[in-house]
Amino acid sequence: MASTVTSRRKQLGNELRHARQAAKMTQQQVADVLGCTQGKVNKIESGAVGVKLGDVRSMLEAFGINGDESETLMSLARAAAGQRGAWSGYRSVVPHWFRTFTDLEPAAVEIMTWHGERIPGPLQSEHYMLKQFTEFGATDVTSLVRNRLDRKSVFDQPQPPYYRFIVSEAALHRAPGGQAPAVMLDQIEHLLELDRRQRVYIHVLPFAARLAAVPNDFTIMRFPDRTRDFVYIEHSAGGIYLDDQKDFQLFVDAWDRLRGAAMERQDTRQFLKGLADKYRVAMGA
Repeated sequence: MASTVTSRRKQLGNELRHARQAAKMTQQQVADVLGCTQGKVNKIESGAVGVKLGDVRSMLEAFGINGDESETLMSLARAAAGQRGAWSGYRSVVPHWFRTFTDLEPAAVEIMTWHGERIPGPLQSEHYMLKQFTEFGATDVTSLVRNRLDRKSVFDQPQPPYYRFIVSEAALHRAPGGQAPAVMLDQIEHLLELDRRQRVYIHVLPFAARLAAVPNDFTIMRFPDRTRDFVYIEHSAGGIYLDDQKDFQLFVDAWDRLRGAAMERQDTRQFLKGLADKYRVAMGA
């Protein structure tokens, strides 16, 4: 399973939290050991910030951890501190608030995502991407497209995450910038191709689905280690990550309702093929 600096940092934070709790120490007591604030200790444990190796060693000593367990955690701390400069070059166009998501995407064991009005990034064809970024008025379209294409490498891992998509029928009609049959035909054909990939599952939620309402877009990420599962929600000003168990369960329940109302894979394929034919007619093909 692929791992990243951010996922390792989150894993380290979780391990340090478990060790502190086992030692029956508070975050404030750890802060006193490190000579910092309780808030910083909280950020270390959540993986929001990095931690110096010397501080990790001081924490482990305070927790009474030594021997092999100490060395294992120090190795994890060194891995979490490595690979500087990963966000330079064309990757620098990625907003700061989205970098945790893209770092953790390859490390997940399962990803479940719902999109109501647009095709999610990993499913976008290059034609769709170009049209979308151009309509947004982006100044560095090439870098944005290259970065988004890089994300598709998640599908090519030896053991990729189970990536489950539910896409509203609306997203298959709403082209970037208005009606664009050529763009959407290319996109639909791309979806049909991706649906043949290992561990990629695409389901369409039709307009006729029996639901009281649909929620805003969200993505659920599950991990194989002690990195905490979380929900990612994007909005106009950025993105938020929710890992509180009660909040997390609310989104799992919402996913289950959407999945229950969405088409099965075979029905989705037939629906996409029919929609592709309609776009061909619209193009005069």
